[in-house]
Amino acid sequence: MTTLYFYLLVGVLSAAFALRVPRLVRHWRDPLVRSVSLLLPLGAAVFFFAAPPTISQVNALTGIPNFSVPLVYGIVTAASAALINLTIIWRGGPEERRRAATRWCVGIYGAVIATQFTLFAYGEAPVERRLDFDTYYATTPYLREMVVLCVLSYGLANLVLARLCWRWSREIPGLLRSGLLLIVTGSSLSLVYVACKLLAIGARWAGHDWDGISTTLAPTVSSLASLLQCVGLALPSASQAAAGLWRRWSQYRRLRPLWLVMRAVTPYEPVRIPWWSSLGKRQLRRTCDIRDGLRLLAPRLGHPAPAGEQPHTPSGGPRPDAERHVAMLVAAFDALRGTPPGRAGSGVEDMLSIDDEELVRLSDVLRVLAVLDETSTRECGRPSPSRNGSDLVGPHRDTPPAPLGRADA
Repeated sequence: MTTLYFYLLVGVLSAAFALRVPRLVRHWRDPLVRSVSLLLPLGAAVFFFAAPPTISQVNALTGIPNFSVPLVYGIVTAASAALINLTIIWRGGPEERRRAATRWCVGIYGAVIATQFTLFAYGEAPVERRLDFDTYYATTPYLREMVVLCVLSYGLANLVLARLCWRWSREIPGLLRSGLLLIVTGSSLSLVYVACKLLAIGARWAGHDWDGISTTLAPTVSSLASLLQCVGLALPSASQAAAGLWRRWSQYRRLRPLWLVMRAVTPYEPVRIPWWSSLGKRQLRRTCDIRDGLRLLAPRLGHPAPAGEQPHTPSGGPRPDAERHVAMLVAAFDALRGTPPGRAGSGVEDMLSIDDEELVRLSDVLRVLAVLDETSTRECGRPSPSRNGSDLVGPHRDTPPAPLGRADA
């Protein structure tokens, strides 16, 4: 692997962590959020400290040849423990059992990290080896035990991870299952990496030189394994975020017909928000405009104006044909609630108390009624109330339609 590859992965993982910092601050008590947030910087630290230039700098700063080796091994071991903890929390189950498993994992892998540094302190490694430390010191007392301990603990973590994810993948469908299968594939490749390392070390013990397996093949396999595991971990979260974004956008667009009616029958212009505002703020603004309009129209809902009387808005300003908009809104609410035609089922309190989901459905019904009304008008041979009236349900304009019944200018 080239140096650029190491630092590129560091940048990607660091950016992913930076994006999760606000959520980490808001939901610090959520164990799943903490586990994912801890795993990302650990992964970035592994690739940063494993890069050859960083290895040289760390050794030079500490004044200890090969000090980077136990440091990188310790971070790799901590990341392995974080992977297992994430899977345990992700899998769910009784809280006490989950906490006990997490404590065991942290305790065991913490002891492994401490043992690695102890063995390195007892060993003799005077010659700096940035790429082939594993095989160069494969026969050196204490250092060989340190290397084997690290490789085996890493392999054990990936074996446990592959087993847990495989069992869970058989119980669930969808993108979560796909993510789990990617993690299983990456963990299986990590076991191939472990086998390459052990094979090269064993060859050294037998007096052979198979260092190429450790210095060339093993890093390539490890990089592919890490990539698959990262994608597998990110896929469920990314898919859920994409689904949530699509759901919010769909609701925002579906609220448009009802929002346009509120703009047509209320006497004020809604508060403008900056064009760069987020979708969440836009949806909140649209919902607030609708609810404010319903409150202003509350005295008129279900109470048509007497014949011949000019309808007025709640503030008293005349709005031509506003009564028709109100009647259509009442009819849409009756259709939503299943009230038979001709019966007053649109109580003010009922209409003002509907939740956001019902507002979306009310807007859908209003859209259908507007289409039917315009179709009926055209079939009767009368001029269309307004070409702008069709924009009541159009997908491209956010300007208020001309009130139904007015001729085009």
